[in-house]
Amino acid sequence: MSKKIFDEIEGLVTETRNTRSLEIDAKETREILQIINEEDQQIPAIVAQEIPYIAQAVELIVESFKNRGRLFYIGAGTSGRLGILDASECPPTYGTDPEMIQGIIAGGLKALVRSQEGAEDDAKQPVVDLQDAGFSNHDVAFGIAASRRTPYVLGALQYAKQIGAKTVYLTCNPRSEATIPVDVLICPVVGPEVIMGSTRMKAGTATKLVLNMVTTTAMIKLGKVYGNLMIDLRMTSKKLEERSKRVVMLVTGKSYEEAAQLLERAHGHVKTALVMALAHVSFDEAQLRLEKADGLLRRAIQEA
Repeated sequence: MSKKIFDEIEGLVTETRNTRSLEIDAKETREILQIINEEDQQIPAIVAQEIPYIAQAVELIVESFKNRGRLFYIGAGTSGRLGILDASECPPTYGTDPEMIQGIIAGGLKALVRSQEGAEDDAKQPVVDLQDAGFSNHDVAFGIAASRRTPYVLGALQYAKQIGAKTVYLTCNPRSEATIPVDVLICPVVGPEVIMGSTRMKAGTATKLVLNMVTTTAMIKLGKVYGNLMIDLRMTSKKLEERSKRVVMLVTGKSYEEAAQLLERAHGHVKTALVMALAHVSFDEAQLRLEKADGLLRRAIQEA
């Protein structure tokens, strides 16, 4: 069994040696940094090649959200941590329910701060973890595995497929080497890491870029952005309170004091405040318009 795993790992792009960093240990500090930086500069262009597949994932996820489904990131190690990071940032940024986008990591939440390496080899535990989270066929399982072979992630995707849920798989190895069928496969092949096998580096950067693109675009499609402004903010901190006022001021042209008063009448909800101001309607009417417009501000404003 060990030799089989050795053979699997030996053939992975993410486990090959980078010819540009073969003698990195003999370099001066600035030279080391230059090598790392030059490798990192390749990542955006590599991710750009995957935009058609990322777009497919976004459409699938948005459709799930509109049908009260949820998005579950599943990963181990760096991949799992990045999934949880992306999920945790959506509620304060876009006012989403914390249940809407969730991250599940091999080894549980303790793996966030201390590595639980053996947990990634368990292909049965992700089924338990998804069931405990109430995962259903209305949800989307988004597996993240730089190496494309992580048993924990593959087990989660296989279970999701089995119960009829939609599946997305993000891996930094070639599309032709994927081992399981999924609805959408995203493969930014970043090549050998500066330090062989250290997928927290280029693979981690590519993963973060893709997850940013997925949830940001999904939130835009759901009407949580107007122009390039966050409008589903909740004033849950001093920073968000002041940002909310600034957004209202930028969109409506109101003064600081007027924006504060408008937000108070809108119970602290920026999007509702904007409909009230731009459509010249009451709080109740603004809420009704937003409901009819599926949360899209432009549509709510234009409604006769």
